[in-house]
Amino acid sequence: MMKKLLILFGSITAMACSSGNDEYEAINEPLEFTVPSNFPEVQYDITANPPTEKGFELGKKLFYDGRLSANGFISCGFCHEQRFAFTHHGHQFSHGIDDLEGTRNTPPIQNAAFMTEFAWDGATSHLDLFPIIPITSEVEMGETVTNVISKIRADKEYRRLFAEAFEGGEVNNKNFFRALSQFMVMMVSSNSGYDKYVRGEPGGTFTEEEKRGLEIFRQKCTGCHATDLFTDNSFRNNGLPPNPALNDIGRMEVSGSEADKYKFKVPSLRNVAITAPYMHDGRFGSLESVLDFYGNGIRESPTLDPLLKQGDTPGIPLTTGEKSALLTFLNTLTDNTYLNDERFAEY
Repeated sequence: MMKKLLILFGSITAMACSSGNDEYEAINEPLEFTVPSNFPEVQYDITANPPTEKGFELGKKLFYDGRLSANGFISCGFCHEQRFAFTHHGHQFSHGIDDLEGTRNTPPIQNAAFMTEFAWDGATSHLDLFPIIPITSEVEMGETVTNVISKIRADKEYRRLFAEAFEGGEVNNKNFFRALSQFMVMMVSSNSGYDKYVRGEPGGTFTEEEKRGLEIFRQKCTGCHATDLFTDNSFRNNGLPPNPALNDIGRMEVSGSEADKYKFKVPSLRNVAITAPYMHDGRFGSLESVLDFYGNGIRESPTLDPLLKQGDTPGIPLTTGEKSALLTFLNTLTDNTYLNDERFAEY
């Protein structure tokens, strides 16, 4: 079952004149946004930027447009591939212009409307501002927002699309980011086998091994991977030994606080079986390696999360059987409906 959140605004008529003699008129229908019944509350202010058909389509076009980068090739979709839950599967780090590499693994962007912080270090707390980070990164898209808007404004088709999507129709920073947010807001992943199981829907039957894995998960993992988003949106030091070549201090880069050193955003585990490699620096190629790390690879440090220091030895002790059951459960978080949703597919 789904909780109907929203927002059926009346049809919106958009009419605008852009530079020159271009004039456009179109009916812009609202999109219905629903909150899955097992999800927490939405965090994004959808009333301030209600998704519409035209806004969504504009956001999708922008998402897959390489002109958002300096070389005209690297789009958002270059690193966020739908078939891998909008991650860069198989790539340890983000690849950008001139084949440069970043220092962090590409995170998924599913269920962004329910998140409170974005990027591994929480560099922004507003979805509308999130795209600024990759666009302006020298090793990702290497561009400026000013240049991006200039390129888009010079395109007649984009002028039409902006006019159809937004009142006034101006091609500007605000509407650019609002369109991208409308696309990302609608990217809700909520139809995995697990979801059907907890909602009592058809197809939601768990095997005994899956049930056992869920119980182990609830006992040992939900302190961080909380709610049915499978993240508590917090920043934690999980004991990963720092890579001296990267010197990535995590959340401290944003906050400036020594208490945040080596803390990174707790990632959602939705679709985790297909989003390898894992951790902020993509150092683990398999979920088995991740569980082995939590069992015996955690490194002590002053900011190590207290949840990982509850025994004589830091970590989460797991037997071979418990690891097997956990892996079986984690596979139930794959949402094939989302992975194959044509609404989000590249043209």
